[in-house]
Amino acid sequence: MAEIKVDNLQKAFGDFVAVKNSTFTIQDGEFFCLLGPSGCGKTTTLRMIAGLELPTSGCIFLDGEDVSLKRAAQRDIAFVFQLFALYPHMSVRQNIGFPLKSQGMGRAEIRERVAQAAQILQIPHLLNRSVSGLSSGDRQRVALGRAIVRQPKAFLMDEPLGALDTEFRHVMTGELRALHDRLKSTTIYVTHDQLEAMAMADKIAVMNGGLIEQLDTPRNIYDKPASLFVADFIGSPPMNFLSFHGNVEKGAEKVRVEGGEIGVPRIHESLGEGEFILGVRPEHVQFADGGALRGVVFGVEYLGTTQIVTMTTPHGTLRARAPADFILSIGERLSLALKPEKLSLFDKASGRAISTALTDGPLHG
Repeated sequence: MAEIKVDNLQKAFGDFVAVKNSTFTIQDGEFFCLLGPSGCGKTTTLRMIAGLELPTSGCIFLDGEDVSLKRAAQRDIAFVFQLFALYPHMSVRQNIGFPLKSQGMGRAEIRERVAQAAQILQIPHLLNRSVSGLSSGDRQRVALGRAIVRQPKAFLMDEPLGALDTEFRHVMTGELRALHDRLKSTTIYVTHDQLEAMAMADKIAVMNGGLIEQLDTPRNIYDKPASLFVADFIGSPPMNFLSFHGNVEKGAEKVRVEGGEIGVPRIHESLGEGEFILGVRPEHVQFADGGALRGVVFGVEYLGTTQIVTMTTPHGTLRARAPADFILSIGERLSLALKPEKLSLFDKASGRAISTALTDGPLHG
């Protein structure tokens, strides 16, 4: 397989800059996700790595070789699309073997490689079927088989599960990660679905407006968001944000908000007086007597094993994740505490995380 290095990659379409000076390295055998909302530049980045778009500036290296200006066919990379792109008049066997036939490979070797790919994907029983009669899930397996059979240096996947229903997407997420682990392949996976990315990726690059907001492991992106955008985009429900005006000094372990003081991870830099935002995940909001915050319940969403409690506070709306058997009433007044070691602190003007014992260290662009 291959290491892929992207250095100051930029792509402009006229006056619109779709990708802005992206730099990252994908290790050999790594499952790497480009994650973000529509229009953030993730698919354009993938297409440049694939050779389907040429960069305006910057370089792309595949196993140390500069392939920035090489055509897709010269890069030994397999691309899997969202809409399968299968040939409806061909059988499953013919679809999977088509890339090898186009390369002029002999029939015996094509037959052997197709059988191997079908075995990996658990579809040998479908080889003689027409793809037009297959379910969406089986058609996606055939599309993956056509990529696997080439034995490329890397797999590039552009929202490959987007056309599947929710239940089957969950199944295929597990299958794709298991397939990656068996093949030990270098994989770049584009998605707008944070659950897919968090479930499969070794590393995630969260993109917004053509920029990489944060590049890190799924755990660090969830626990240590580098910006308000990342904190809001990752998590279901997303992180709560509490605005306050205060004085943030180096070494501080508490901040003063309306209603009292809230403990925070030790602050590593002095920012003085200004507008700041505390971020806390719903599972780290606790119902506790004597807490620094007060909330009034105005919504309860029952989820079976847990429930999401929505409250109004002097600092805005706050959501907490509570046990399913915790009894609450609309209009009930509660005292709330926040786990200090789990809080994030952001500068309101820039939207960037302030360096604390929690946020110190994430890789971000």
